[in-house]
Amino acid sequence: MGLLRRPFIPELLIITISALLFVPFLGGLHLFDWDEINFAESAREMIVTRDYLTVRINFEPFWEKPPLFFWMQVASMKIFGISEFAARFPNAICGMVSLLVLYRTGRRIYSEAFGLLWVLVYIGSLLPFFYFKSGIIDPWFNLFIFLGLLQFIFFLESEKSGKRWGLLVLSASLLGLAVLTKGPVAVLLFGMTVLGYWILKKFRLQINAIEIIVFIVVLALVGGLWFLLQILNGNYDIISDFITYQVRLFRTQDAGHGGFFGYHFVVMLLGVFPASVFALLGFRISYYDDPFQKRFKLWMMVLFFVVLVIFSIVRTKIVHYSSLCYFPLTFLGACVVSRIIQGKIRFNRWIYYVYAVIAVVYGLLSIALPFVLINKQSIIQKGWIQDEFAEGQLQAAVNWSGAEAAIGIIFVLGIILTLVLIARKKKAGYYLLFINTTVFILLTILIITPRIEGYTQGALIEFCKERQTEDCYVETVGMKSYAHYYYTNKQIPDNPEADNKDWLLTGNIDKPAYFILRNRSVPKFREKYPELYLFREKNGFVFLRRDPVSAEPGPN
Repeated sequence: MGLLRRPFIPELLIITISALLFVPFLGGLHLFDWDEINFAESAREMIVTRDYLTVRINFEPFWEKPPLFFWMQVASMKIFGISEFAARFPNAICGMVSLLVLYRTGRRIYSEAFGLLWVLVYIGSLLPFFYFKSGIIDPWFNLFIFLGLLQFIFFLESEKSGKRWGLLVLSASLLGLAVLTKGPVAVLLFGMTVLGYWILKKFRLQINAIEIIVFIVVLALVGGLWFLLQILNGNYDIISDFITYQVRLFRTQDAGHGGFFGYHFVVMLLGVFPASVFALLGFRISYYDDPFQKRFKLWMMVLFFVVLVIFSIVRTKIVHYSSLCYFPLTFLGACVVSRIIQGKIRFNRWIYYVYAVIAVVYGLLSIALPFVLINKQSIIQKGWIQDEFAEGQLQAAVNWSGAEAAIGIIFVLGIILTLVLIARKKKAGYYLLFINTTVFILLTILIITPRIEGYTQGALIEFCKERQTEDCYVETVGMKSYAHYYYTNKQIPDNPEADNKDWLLTGNIDKPAYFILRNRSVPKFREKYPELYLFREKNGFVFLRRDPVSAEPGPN
């Protein structure tokens, strides 16, 4: 423990462990449709076009996201090449930075021990760990907002004039980077959090009009830079479409995802498990805390509920929309665990049982999964699967030996040992609880996820990669995907009709055209376009081909 008291040792330990957890095997799995492939494709097209100011998909302006995360991916691709590893590497770096931020913040608010505990609680929870091994935007978006809010909190707490101004400018700059990462929703989340805290504190905040103006100016300069450049370049349509898209996300079930109002509450309970179970006891101000600690805890509670309520109201429901909640929720969970370990609060039996039930269910599901899929033909023959596409996906030749169940067995054994230690009031039980979950997540990502990917998109990715060496057109019909852009290594089209689907289906094409669709859509589609013939059918996906008129047609 004496070695850990040296200032740099805990941070070096965090960097080393997070690098070992987040970096290895990043490229061992294909990017997932939609988001991972979507974002990597935008970065790839920046490299192909050598235009780093315009975000594109299929070499057309893409107005849904600003460019900062794509710039990170471009930098990574310049170093490692265009690959899955390069697409995900920025989030591995984000994971290292995020854990350092949690440690330093926890150390500042409570103690070094609490900072380390917060780190453990975070990486020992399901989705928070998983996202740092992904290629989606949200980890950096959340980190910039959280850092901006932290600097704003420290600004309000500071009494030194010079330091206050530095913290204020830094807060606005970080929030501006969040805007450049995903858009103005960052300002909404930050602003509503500050407003909520201001109301709860009876409309008292240590900030004056000049400071508010400076904050807004800095935020506008940093966050609005890319938007300003687009306007100066005459790309008014991109800005207009971007704003329209942001509004549509709030008002409609865009992006193909809807859900019930409590969707994100369930995501928090099951997705941020086991931190979420302990956090249920954390939504109250502790009399053990000093005034600053009480204020900080209130900030975290306000942030949590602002994010949760806003994205519960938004009609588009996607798991990672509420991922900013991970920071305050794991903080509250760490607070409860810390107090239990210190003996300042009693460990409630109902937490014991809720944790046990959820954990055992996860464990039993992971044990059962390999055997269910080994016996998939029996399931199909019994007619339990009513969807033709899902049935086709299950036909994928994915190798399961049954040994994969060891992941769940190890997890369940860890749960039992954890519960025994906690029942005997051993502090080690709480540390083991989160370490056990970390191991479970890591093994699941490395062993189970690649096999699941074989069912969901393996045939699609395989087909697209085969087209990289063929001069042809590839399009989807009746389904949305970005795989045929990224995995065919599509280049800037020579023919202006290349993206005209009607021309590809009925026009005088100059090279073969392939069409990807789900098996349930085939009969109606082939009846309408008789020139298309079956090229391949695999795992629920059907690949049709149309040859140029002058070419020898394939078999019907």
